[in-house]
Amino acid sequence: MSKKNSSVILKNQFKNLSEFSEIYKNFEKKIDFLKKKSFLVAISGGPDSLALTALAKSYHYKNINAKIYYVLVDHKIRKNSSKEALLVKKLLKKHQIDLNILINKKKIYSNTQSEARKIRYSLLTNFCKKKKIKYILTAHNFEDQVETFFIRLSRGSGLKGLSSMKLINKIENEISLIRPLLDFKKSQLSKISKTVFTKYFKDPSNKDKKYLRTRIRNLKKTLELSGINYNQIFRSIKNLASSQDTLDFYFNKTFRELVTKRKNKICINLNSFKNLNDEMKMKVLEKSIKDLTNSYYSPRSKKILNLIVLIKTKKKLKSTLGGCLILTEKNQIILYKETKI
Repeated sequence: MSKKNSSVILKNQFKNLSEFSEIYKNFEKKIDFLKKKSFLVAISGGPDSLALTALAKSYHYKNINAKIYYVLVDHKIRKNSSKEALLVKKLLKKHQIDLNILINKKKIYSNTQSEARKIRYSLLTNFCKKKKIKYILTAHNFEDQVETFFIRLSRGSGLKGLSSMKLINKIENEISLIRPLLDFKKSQLSKISKTVFTKYFKDPSNKDKKYLRTRIRNLKKTLELSGINYNQIFRSIKNLASSQDTLDFYFNKTFRELVTKRKNKICINLNSFKNLNDEMKMKVLEKSIKDLTNSYYSPRSKKILNLIVLIKTKKKLKSTLGGCLILTEKNQIILYKETKI
């Protein structure tokens, strides 16, 4: 499709393309709900992120006062990553989209995908702080949701983990992650990318079987042949999320009763904590650690369970977890933010 025709599609909010128009309306409704006029669109160059880019640009044509920043993080892990980043920038420039490229200068030695993800969000949140942006839009979609469910299932996650990804997640102070495309399939998003940009860029690491997500992705056909349909799994995820919302309501009440927040520490009533079941104990510790460190990621469930055992068995505890120093004294569990020397 010519640049002129694709520009018309974006300016008209996909009105003459019924399938895309419904996706745009759904996207617009979620963005309008935020009641903000400043966003960051996280881009990789893949079909999902370029579809998100197209929807955001179309939204901008209709909401001309909105400030939308398009940002790509170049991790420098792959040999041609910088060259590819420039190709994405060139492609988007044809559609009057200015791409900001952030360069990762940290070396990643292990847990490549996990560490790259942490660095990516760190760079994006720093960009947001400079530009006073409160929302980061990502292109997580239907398949990402189901794959995340299987990853967490393989790790023995509880209800919260199996509820998978939410539309909105606070990641640091007043900055939140928004996933407006969770209801849409990769095939739909690929169609948008091809229609608007004619092409997209494939990350070869998505086919690397050393990564768990890739191995799970490759199981899709086998699962469907066995009668395990992704649509059914997606419905189960939504049901679990509904149950999680109910649990969260009661958990938040319990948390307020048990936990006292002060400037540099968090105190948990030890006697009341001991009367909780393990699931609630895990949630109290997880939230306390995240609140104190302002971290998007919490420690693994196994590590929190080990900490619970230590709290139960040791009269006087001194331990560290998730960037916190954790002590027990008198009738309190006290968490301090760990200082780096």
